[in-house]
Amino acid sequence: MGYRRGYYKKDGTYVQGHFVNKRSKSFKRKNSKKGCLGLFMFFVVLLVSMSCTSEGESNCAKKNCSDFSSQEEAQSTFENNRSCYSNLDRDNDGIACEN
Repeated sequence: MGYRRGYYKKDGTYVQGHFVNKRSKSFKRKNSKKGCLGLFMFFVVLLVSMSCTSEGESNCAKKNCSDFSSQEEAQSTFENNRSCYSNLDRDNDGIACEN
């Protein structure tokens, strides 16, 4: 868009200055396709990045029996959250770090 200055016509009448569109209609159509493609590619990249980060993530801390000083400490941690620390009870008998 640009501002067109006022001018006189050949018959002597004055035309007031106004805003005019300097681009043709074909210019708008060509660039709108590129914008849609860019927007589509952005959403594809966003979707892929979100799916990659959600796989394999866990809020559970990775702990082994060697991380605890005693079996009682491991047992209390295991009983607080059995789903997170299921690796502390290998034979699924409810007793953590039996060895």
